[in-house]
Amino acid sequence: MKLPVIKHLSQFIEDNDEDYVVETIETLENLTEVPSLKDEELDVIGELISNMYGALEVQKMIKSGTPKKEALNTFMKRVMGSIDT
Repeated sequence: MKLPVIKHLSQFIEDNDEDYVVETIETLENLTEVPSLKDEELDVIGELISNMYGALEVQKMIKSGTPKKEALNTFMKRVMGSIDT
């Protein structure tokens, strides 16, 4: 996951609507079922999906009253904590 990408997507959700991101995730998840995709391509799609889910989580925290910067930092700490474990 990349914080700049999550931040950018979070701003996109704020400016538009989270439905765009949800529908994009659904489309990308459907694409992963194409049997001819190479592992590298699946990795890229997976990274995009992860960043989009991350942005949705950050946006959920912002909607519940957490300031944007704090929401981003909290999310990334949670991600890093799960990687360390």
